[in-house]
Amino acid sequence: MPEPTTAAEPERAVEPAVIPMLSYQDGVTAMDWLIEAFGFTEAERWLDDDGHLSHGELDAGGGRVMLSELASYEGPTAHRKHCTAADAWLSTPWVIDGVLVHVADVDAHYARARAAGAGLLSEIEEAPYGRLYRAEDVEGHRWMFLQP
Repeated sequence: MPEPTTAAEPERAVEPAVIPMLSYQDGVTAMDWLIEAFGFTEAERWLDDDGHLSHGELDAGGGRVMLSELASYEGPTAHRKHCTAADAWLSTPWVIDGVLVHVADVDAHYARARAAGAGLLSEIEEAPYGRLYRAEDVEGHRWMFLQP
């Protein structure tokens, strides 16, 4: 049985069971954009001596997303420009290799993403499990936002 906490001992935050880890060619720009467009909260930002993102963490509701920058990385938007297979699978509005995030107010979230210039892959849809929409971020990673 776990020991109870005391006034001098703060409760530990519960870590999410799954944490997506995404790479970006320009991690600093991506991190700032994800905060602006999707309303994530910055938890960690470690820059190397040249100002590149070596490690970043964003809180998204009860979850967390880790980011890093890799100059040789090519995100989905850049990759599809020279790869016919990537262009074909990214021509669908579905989330392929993406992240699902639960939100409290999908209408407000959609409006915020639209105002920030997110690549909207769908309008808000009604589904048996909630209301949702799909979007691409600044480098083409795909996200689904769901209000259960």
